Amino acid sequence: MAEQMARNVGPAGIDVAYERIGHPLDPAVVLIMGGGAQLVGWHDAFCAELAGRGLQLIRFDNRDAGHSTHLGELPMPDLAAPGAQEIDFVPYTLSDLAADTVGLLDALGFAEAHLVGASLGALVAQTAAIEHPARVRSLTSMMATTGDPTVGQPDPRVVGGLGTPPMDRAGYVDWQVRAMRAVGSPGFPLDEGDVAERAARTFDRGYDLAGAVRQSIAVLASGDRTARLRELRVPTLVIHGAADPMCDVSGGRATAAAIPGAELAVFEGMGHSLPRSLWPAFADRIAGLVHRAAAGVPTR
Repeated sequence: MAEQMARNVGPAGIDVAYERIGHPLDPAVVLIMGGGAQLVGWHDAFCAELAGRGLQLIRFDNRDAGHSTHLGELPMPDLAAPGAQEIDFVPYTLSDLAADTVGLLDALGFAEAHLVGASLGALVAQTAAIEHPARVRSLTSMMATTGDPTVGQPDPRVVGGLGTPPMDRAGYVDWQVRAMRAVGSPGFPLDEGDVAERAARTFDRGYDLAGAVRQSIAVLASGDRTARLRELRVPTLVIHGAADPMCDVSGGRATAAAIPGAELAVFEGMGHSLPRSLWPAFADRIAGLVHRAAAGVPTR
């Protein structure tokens, strides 16, 4: 799992840090992580579950995260200011993040791939499937919504109490543990040591709070995808937690309802995290979708 760097990726010409896991002849699956997160957000052991089911994985840092290009030179609106409901400057949109993903496929020589996205990463995967349909062989959307403001909204009682992540290493690690206690999966045990270890890796690889805000603006500025999701003709799996306080399960249900033939898997006790005990179930469903799509087997 040696980290590599792709240069001059996509229309923006950015650098993208990535890793490849699995056999190079297996179907290519691109893992897209959520807002402010990095490729290490895809747990090594979960990646092993997927690779063990005959998948070749590419996990990478989105722009403004980890070792990929950070766009700190861009101006950014003050979302806390009065009247900030109107965003006066948009650094980039989900379309730009989707173009980065497709650009990485170009850099690696893949004509098409299967996309698996979590949280914001799922919104990027949805957008790539909409705007670059010839490049997406299957779509797995996890813990995400359609952009329709009437569904998939966070629980303000939970999210409102999280506060801003501290910028020192120890404070950031402690904040991540507290955040996962709040938004994680209440039906499953939380391995706080593992959360802390991965938070430390994230911080050390280059956590960028301003970059995470720019990614959030991309979501806000990109609007409702429902109508265009209805036009998709790609094998799709939607995974969501019934107890997700960051993205209500109505968002996952709406995503599955919008995409023709999509399979919906709702897990009781799952919040806005990927519990270790569910990894085999996730891996079975994702690998099943990928292998059926790779073989051209019609989905329901």
